[in-house]
Amino acid sequence: MSILMVNDWVDFSEFKETLNVTDGNLASHITALEKEKYIQVRKAFIGKKPNTSFQATAEGKQAFQEHLNALEALIKGTL
Repeated sequence: MSILMVNDWVDFSEFKETLNVTDGNLASHITALEKEKYIQVRKAFIGKKPNTSFQATAEGKQAFQEHLNALEALIKGTL
């Protein structure tokens, strides 16, 4: 989610390279995020090659910010 918070759209290959994970591992995380409606998936063709890109939804951005706030509170000992 942190990658999607600072980028408009991120394609599968860029995600995979940045995170240094396997296709299957990334796909399972993407599926979980999509199920929660935290990300939007866009499938298109670039020339004749399929391209899948992802974008954080407003709900996903809010959930991620709440997660960061909880981590910060935990670190500060205010939770």
